[in-house]
Amino acid sequence: MVRYDGLPEFVAARGPALLRSAFLLTGDRHLAEDLVQTALVKLAPRWQRVASGGDPESYVRKILYNEHLNWWKRRGRHVYPSAVPPEPDRHPDIADGAVRSMLLGQALGRLTAKQRAMIVLRFYEDRSETDTARLLGCSVGTVKSQTHRALARLRALEPGLADLLTDIEITEVAR
Repeated sequence: MVRYDGLPEFVAARGPALLRSAFLLTGDRHLAEDLVQTALVKLAPRWQRVASGGDPESYVRKILYNEHLNWWKRRGRHVYPSAVPPEPDRHPDIADGAVRSMLLGQALGRLTAKQRAMIVLRFYEDRSETDTARLLGCSVGTVKSQTHRALARLRALEPGLADLLTDIEITEVAR
């Protein structure tokens, strides 16, 4: 058990955060659980080395994002379900935030895997461009261009989110 000392504690402490990120990437709870499990299975044999390095979460997140991209490449976009928001006329009592959240989820599901990873890392996890580039194994310039393209695609896919996306871009420019 010495080989895995600290791993159960790490999973208990950081598992929910990893699952939330995986859900944002996949758009499906079961796929998110599979993605996290796959990342943790790949982490386990390297646990001693990774834990001694001092930043196991960063390591497992890199596995998580890379595995997500690999799934997308192997299985294609059809793996991810597209959430269809309810008709506004039928549900007039739904809070505006819930509708926006569903619209954003639907639009995220229509992005490429790499664009979706950029949006999740940059805006949900509030990672820097440098951090995002390191996690995804690409250049900072690629992060900037892919983020720009992803935001433009989101705007085109879901015009109702334009004001939300404008707020994101204003925040981005201010950094």
